[in-house]
Amino acid sequence: MLDVDALLRKYTDGNKDLYHILCGHSEAVRDKALNIASSRGLDVDEDFVSEAAMLHDIGVGLCDAPAISCFGTQPYICHGVAGRMLLESEGLPRHALVCERHTGSGISLAQIETQNLPLPRRDMLPLSLEEKLVCYADKFYSKSRDLRAEKPVDKIIAQMAAHGQDVLERFMEMHNMFS
Repeated sequence: MLDVDALLRKYTDGNKDLYHILCGHSEAVRDKALNIASSRGLDVDEDFVSEAAMLHDIGVGLCDAPAISCFGTQPYICHGVAGRMLLESEGLPRHALVCERHTGSGISLAQIETQNLPLPRRDMLPLSLEEKLVCYADKFYSKSRDLRAEKPVDKIIAQMAAHGQDVLERFMEMHNMFS
């Protein structure tokens, strides 16, 4: 079994505040994802979902987000791509894709180009059931407030809508699948 805690410690590099935030947030996401899988009777690899949920934000330490104890140089929007890079270097390609594809309701190539986002020019949309499950569960928890306080669905819908109709439609597709 994968030693998730060792990876989280490695990539938080002694930053205890970041480790606490990352673990608290990721545990909430993991628990929600596994609860959804169980209650809906989804045919998913639960060990993988657990690991991927715990590692989905591992790239945040490379980003500039001081409010959540991240003192890297990359824009926060890049944390998924940064996580993919880290986990690919660890020989975890499936986990790496969850990192890259969990941001928002996924990020399309059209969004990247239209908004001129500082991301590689490719679709970063969750494809597998496990990727969608972690992406969906992640939307319910913040890294900047009470780490276990679940956001109401109407607030998430408003946040997704603020980023465009396509973003909202992808979220609603996951919501219909998992709620």
